[in-house]
Amino acid sequence: MSELVIKNARLVLADSVVSGSVRVRDGVITDIATGPVEQGEDFEGDYLIPGIVELHTDHLETHYRPRPGVFWDPLAALHAHDVQIAGSGITTVFDAVRIGSDVDMPEMFEHSRKMVEAIRQGPEQGWLRAEHFLHLRCELPSHDVFEHFEAFADHPLTKLASVMDHTPGQRQFRSLEDYKRFYSKHMGQSEAQMQAYIDARQAEHEQHSAKNRTAIVSLAQKLGLALASHDDATIAHVEEAAENGIAIAEFPTTLEAAAAAKDAGIAVLMGAPNVVRGRSHSGNISASDLVAAGLLDILSSDYVPFALLQAVFLLPQRIDDIGLPEAVALVTRNPAAAAGLVDRGEIAIGKRADLVRVSGQGRIPAVRSVLKQGVRVS
Repeated sequence: MSELVIKNARLVLADSVVSGSVRVRDGVITDIATGPVEQGEDFEGDYLIPGIVELHTDHLETHYRPRPGVFWDPLAALHAHDVQIAGSGITTVFDAVRIGSDVDMPEMFEHSRKMVEAIRQGPEQGWLRAEHFLHLRCELPSHDVFEHFEAFADHPLTKLASVMDHTPGQRQFRSLEDYKRFYSKHMGQSEAQMQAYIDARQAEHEQHSAKNRTAIVSLAQKLGLALASHDDATIAHVEEAAENGIAIAEFPTTLEAAAAAKDAGIAVLMGAPNVVRGRSHSGNISASDLVAAGLLDILSSDYVPFALLQAVFLLPQRIDDIGLPEAVALVTRNPAAAAGLVDRGEIAIGKRADLVRVSGQGRIPAVRSVLKQGVRVS
């Protein structure tokens, strides 16, 4: 039996912040007390929050492919990713792995297989700091996306699948002019080349998207996977998501879509970088506007792991109606519940002792230590 007592901490509970102590036995919180205690590890008045639960990060892929055409050893990439994840206060992470080939990555299945295998091997080797699950990002216009999804859907670590369609003129880029402006410099194409690229992507959408969505949703439901939609922009998109049994609406692009998702009982997820920057990188709805409207349930780090903790401490400064407990819930209790992880996400008796010590004294919150099931991992 192992036991740990943390004292003199500002405990961020579900509905309040209190000074007190937490007792942990065998990785589980067994007692919470207010006021001083004699024995224990002194947190010197720092905040204690639940370990962050991250549902959508592409960060593993950026370590695996740090430059176009450069592919890193997948286990080394996972190691680097895991260190940064845990150092950002994230104790549970859903690693997003892209499913489905396209003209830019025709060999995507082999790369996905290598990343999935690394995530499988990591826990066996005992050096992962965070707990890792799989999030399959299914690009619906891809001709082989369902074939790839079948290969990974019943993997024991697969817990979440998202259906997404990045076709020009759809969802995230309903405006073709915005799409061209966003990608023209990045892709280095002439106007004629860009138009040919757009035409080809739209043709793929017409040929594959609808049938792939039906097949993926059906198999995910059969396997009991949590499902997410992506970049919903209209009422029709949300109605389709509700019909599909979608649990999470990732990155809705309009206030209308976010409100409809909320009304349908679908958890609304937005990116923490959007909060930190004060706007979307692609010109869509601001996450802070959704928080102010009472429409946001979950924050995801998306492409900057530390943005989650930054956003948590920024939101109470920017929005009058949200306090630190409500902000913390966006990255802990709410994502855990949406993913069906009922054993974590809150400082409460009986919950896993996934805990983060945070100093809030400076302009940027600082992670001082991270515990997973009562054991320090960062």
